[in-house]
Amino acid sequence: MPRGGKKGHKGRGKQFSNPEEIDRQMKAQREMEANEGAERGSSSGSEEESSSDDEQPKRKGVEGLIEIENPNWASQKSKKVVEIDVNAPKELSRREREEIEKQKAKERYMKLHLEGKTEQARADLARLAIIKKQREEAAKKREEQRKEK
Repeated sequence: MPRGGKKGHKGRGKQFSNPEEIDRQMKAQREMEANEGAERGSSSGSEEESSSDDEQPKRKGVEGLIEIENPNWASQKSKKVVEIDVNAPKELSRREREEIEKQKAKERYMKLHLEGKTEQARADLARLAIIKKQREEAAKKREEQRKEK
């Protein structure tokens, strides 16, 4: 017995529909379609006078009471080549916008860094000044040692 107490379906017997049952279902379906067509034909003549081009399907539940705008319900209409505006600004995705903002921020930081206005640049310049002094002192010591020799 498999885990969970559920049995498999592979050994089960096949169920076949009876041909008479299929015929009965097909006749019932045809009758329903014929009845709907007759009702539409008789009522459409009187409705055409009262309403023109307002053929909306019957709404279920509260759909008739509340007007809902769901963009996913409407079928996507393809745009014609004439309607497409090539010069219109392209809307960027969130990732693209963030990428551009990141690049601009990096450029701004590098510009300030080169001007010496950031904390890191000041620290670097101070370190460079200390190293310069140490090298000058070392150079003086070397010269003094050469003069002594």
